[in-house]
Amino acid sequence: MDKKIIIFSAPSGSGKTTIVQKILSTGMFPLEFSISATSRAPRGKEINGKDYYFLSPEDFRQRIQNKDFLEWEEVYKDNYYGTLKSELSRIWDMGKAVILDVDVVGGVNVKNMYPKETCSIFVMPPSVEELRRRLQGRGTDSQEKIDMRVAKAEKEMTYAEKFDHVVINDNLASAVEQIKEIISKALDIK
Repeated sequence: MDKKIIIFSAPSGSGKTTIVQKILSTGMFPLEFSISATSRAPRGKEINGKDYYFLSPEDFRQRIQNKDFLEWEEVYKDNYYGTLKSELSRIWDMGKAVILDVDVVGGVNVKNMYPKETCSIFVMPPSVEELRRRLQGRGTDSQEKIDMRVAKAEKEMTYAEKFDHVVINDNLASAVEQIKEIISKALDIK
């Protein structure tokens, strides 16, 4: 199989991670999830090396200096997210396509670096109000943090046009089916 990257980007709370998990659980595609690195603390039952590579802000900055990242962003003060270059090699060496679950800036940057290899998908929430409701329903963030996430989401939604596909997640099953079709075409699977 050719080296392929399927990029998923979306505002926080759009359902992107749930969609990615559902796509991977089907076993329909030769895909492997690229584990992102972050300097934030684990949430809930997240596991280092499975959900994220959890790094200290100092270690993250050192790896930036070492040019270990394909893409990275300081989302909030000392709160970094990024994709280690080693993840692409790890997955391509397995003969699989890479699934990247990244912020919108990272998604656009990777698409620009690998224009022939990428299929980029932007998962759009049905509305800002629904996004706020979903974030509140998680019960993991303070109201102040939710307000910050919603403000950031409104800015991120302006990036949608830079992606190959925009899928509105107003119905999870429908969004998953749309994305299965997109991935089938991107990987040339009949």
